[in-house]
Amino acid sequence: MRNRILEFCHSPVRLSVRNAQLVIVRAERPELTVPMRDIAVIIAAQPAMSYSQAVLNELLEQGGVFIVCNPKRLPTGMLLPLEAHCTQTAHFHQQRELSVPRQKQLWKSVVQSKIAMQAMLLVTETRSDFGLTNLIGTVRSGDATNVEAAAAARYWKALFGNSFRRDRGHEGINGLLNYGYAVLRAMTARSLCAAGLHPTWGIHHHNQYNAWCLADDLMEPYRPVVDRIVYRQLPQAAEPDSMAGPARQAVLGSLLGSVDIGDEVRTVFDAINRSAQSLKAAICGGTGELIFPEGFADVSSADADNGVQCHVVDGNV
Repeated sequence: MRNRILEFCHSPVRLSVRNAQLVIVRAERPELTVPMRDIAVIIAAQPAMSYSQAVLNELLEQGGVFIVCNPKRLPTGMLLPLEAHCTQTAHFHQQRELSVPRQKQLWKSVVQSKIAMQAMLLVTETRSDFGLTNLIGTVRSGDATNVEAAAAARYWKALFGNSFRRDRGHEGINGLLNYGYAVLRAMTARSLCAAGLHPTWGIHHHNQYNAWCLADDLMEPYRPVVDRIVYRQLPQAAEPDSMAGPARQAVLGSLLGSVDIGDEVRTVFDAINRSAQSLKAAICGGTGELIFPEGFADVSSADADNGVQCHVVDGNV
């Protein structure tokens, strides 16, 4: 199965299903079709677009995710497959019964991997890790001393300047980060469902108002994938209308890229799947280490030409 992100944001479109194909109809333009089995995520960011119930049913049956956006093009909700694994009920029980010490051990691994990816990004883009590498070894079980926050304080200033503040309610850089993280969250939730895990029951995040706690846990080491492309889009990313420009498309493109994981170069989609499977093994098997990305890699032009992955923006494949 290929992994395609289809985003519709400007031109009104009508989506339907015919012969297991997503049919994209646009005014005064040729009809497009995409195999439903190839679609990982559909992003509905165009207020005037329409889609049939069959589109949602077929997408979910194929293991895809449907994301709805507000007028600012920021995701506000997503629809996930209800049944995605044959033994998910048993796995759900094991999730609920996971011991607190084991949860803390797993969260330590998540935080260390996240800081390592942040440090690598800083070295790649600024030629200095700003001391983040030294912080990795100080992370304790459950990150009791909140090294993650200390690393973040250095990281954001080093990447976007001393005046930058990470704020979900702001536009510009924050808006692009929010957008990328929301799509990354959907991709992670999809992989967790495919692994037979429930994306709500987290190992660290436990906010009662958050339906995606485990997805938020697992995606942490992948956030720098989004951060890197937003940094490379400066100064356009800092503009208030950055969500309406090519910077948003570049963020989607970053999620179609590749990372180094387990001595291999894998797409971000495949890497997240591996991380989800390693988490399932750690939770349900009681042993094993989590597998996370160890570096950045880019899809070769040959892969892109062969259509390994693509995304749709305004109905243009």
